[in-house]
Amino acid sequence: MKLAVRKPEPNQAQKPVQRQGARGLPAPLVLLLLCCLLLVVIVVAVSFGSISIPIGTIVRILLNGSGLFHFARSWDPADELIIWQVRMPVVIGAALVGSALAVAGVLFQGMLRNPLADPFLIGTSSGAALGATIAFVLPFDTVSGSFFPLTPLLAFGGAMLTVLLVYSIARADGHTPVVTLLLAGVVVNAVLVAMQTLILTLSPHAQFGIQGLFNWLSGGLAVSSWPPVVVVAIIILIGIAYSCSLAGVLDAFALGEEGAAHLGFHVEGRKLLIVIVASLLTAAAVSISGLIGFVGLVTPHAMRLLLGPRHRLLLPASALAGAIFLTLSDLLARVLIAPAVLPVGIFTALVGAPFFLFLLRRSKREYRW
Repeated sequence: MKLAVRKPEPNQAQKPVQRQGARGLPAPLVLLLLCCLLLVVIVVAVSFGSISIPIGTIVRILLNGSGLFHFARSWDPADELIIWQVRMPVVIGAALVGSALAVAGVLFQGMLRNPLADPFLIGTSSGAALGATIAFVLPFDTVSGSFFPLTPLLAFGGAMLTVLLVYSIARADGHTPVVTLLLAGVVVNAVLVAMQTLILTLSPHAQFGIQGLFNWLSGGLAVSSWPPVVVVAIIILIGIAYSCSLAGVLDAFALGEEGAAHLGFHVEGRKLLIVIVASLLTAAAVSISGLIGFVGLVTPHAMRLLLGPRHRLLLPASALAGAIFLTLSDLLARVLIAPAVLPVGIFTALVGAPFFLFLLRRSKREYRW
């Protein structure tokens, strides 16, 4: 008795498989929608301030600035100066910080296979805070500067040195166990917080810098000119581009370190590389923004629940979503109780945490890693 074998139809057999995003949308379309939303959010954020500027005017000014369009200047020349020299550095800085923290969160969560991992997990925040504390208690101005102020430099250096210290402590016999790395981060974080308190207690100049330090620790875009934004943008954009090349490594880490090793990856080398890239992104972000929490925790979770766990889509989507989230948060922090300004770090925590819990509750399925 012959068994009939059903041949696949030609159209179905050779139909290419496309990566899918939210609600079955192709991945390129998801990224395009996020890019468009980010542009809209940037334009809206620039329009708000002590002087309201119509969105149509902003669009024409920005298009003229691109060099591709030449609209007749029917607006007040002061509007152009306000947009380019006052508001745009802050808005672009917020977008850069949000994207950097979100991508760093994806990197740490993927490497550690820990949904609670965030960019400040292994002491980056305490190192940056200690560097900023040293800057604020110095007997001269470290906040303003013609090119790059001293406070961001010390915060950046403190964050990077702390990460290297934690990694060197956790490394033994050529291996860096994840649990040891986390514990070393907790211990170093406690020591640096104690050192920060000691400096503030003993320094004779501490009383002049405590308010500024409090504002920095609460999170806020300390940007008043383009040079710091340009320097930080170079570091962040290169870091995000390189992070996207690590998507396959992060997918392999989802199988565990042994599984990644069986796939041919040098596990320890890749772990060190991921830690360096994620810490560099975090340090660059906090150097101009202070400590802003929840962006690196909430955004990767939200994108993973909406788009799935594949890092080839998750990394760029998180970068765009993080930029959107922090730009909107900074806008609302500036306008809700104007002319006073809320610390954006407090605002991201108050808004991000309930939204994150709502998203988890609404997702009626098991968390996918």
